Formats: sequence, C-alpha cells, structure tokens
Amino acid sequence: MAIYHIAIQSEWQAGLDKGSYQPAGFERDSFIHFSKKEQVLRVANGLYANRSDLVLLKVDPQRVNCPVIEENLEGGSELFPHLYGPLPSAAVIATAPLTWQAKGYSFPNSLED
Repeated sequence: MAIYHIAIQSEWQAGLDKGSYQPAGFERDSFIHFSKKEQVLRVANGLYANRSDLVLLKVDPQRVNCPVIEENLEGGSELFPHLYGPLPSAAVIATAPLTWQAKGYSFPNSLED
C-alpha cells in the first residue's frame, strides 16, 4: 500500500538532483512525515493552506531502505507513517501538484489507484 508525502517543489527537485530527498525539517525531526491516502487532504488543508508550491509524492514503502514506522508522536490515537531516513527518489512511484482552490486541496486524479 502506498504512502504519501507533501513536499515543497523546490525541495523535491533538489532531492531528485541528489537521488534522495530530505525535507527542511529532517534534521530537527530525524524522520520524514508521511500520510496514508485518507489522511492526505486533512494534513494538506490543515498545514499548507493557500500554498502554490506543493507536490504530492506517492511512495512504495517496499522501495525504501530505512524503517517506516506508524506512530503518533503528538499523543493522539491516529497513526501516521514516518520514514526514519532519507527517501530514495526511486521509491517515488508517482507525483502530482497539489493545487489550492477555494474549498481547499483535492486529491490528484493522477495518483488514484
């Protein structure tokens, strides 16, 4: 089952150029935040409202070489996948821009299974 990461386009492009991706907060957090498909829009709309520089990465967790751990570090019961290491660009099986509209983001049709 795929997992998803909301990336800033310029950071994702830099990761592509290097062959692996780490968002700006990686040094602080020591992991990369991911979402399950059903969590993507809530995260995008809650944390990234009105941004025009976002890309949604669809990732095959079987292609990463670091642990993916489902956990909630904020005390809630809902679990989110976290990747404890850099994301190899080869693990990203598809990407699509996230486009802000009047009612928020919508899940990109091109990433539907």
